Amino acid sequence: MRSCCAMALLATLTLTGSMFAAEKKGDATKGKEVFEQCGVCHSATTDQKKMGPSLKGVYKKPKLANGQPVTDASILDMINKGKGSMPAFADVLTGEEKTDLLAYLKTI
Repeated sequence: MRSCCAMALLATLTLTGSMFAAEKKGDATKGKEVFEQCGVCHSATTDQKKMGPSLKGVYKKPKLANGQPVTDASILDMINKGKGSMPAFADVLTGEEKTDLLAYLKTI
């Protein structure tokens, strides 16, 4: 019984920590550094399509290239899972790096 309660507490703390990480604003300057990995396939300064779509003004667009609404959650889902030729970055980037990347994407 104790192990069940401990597991439930651990799951709650993990979920709460994830919620706080998602609410964190992030550092756009650090996010720009993270974006260097993305810049191989995505442009941030022009509307030019590289291997992937331009991300210039992505937060000003009504929808992502996949038709999803532009939200932190939908962008994080794309970053984490990837799609088509875009690899998944769930295990490549830390939560903080993803939060910083979102902060940067909001500035371009």
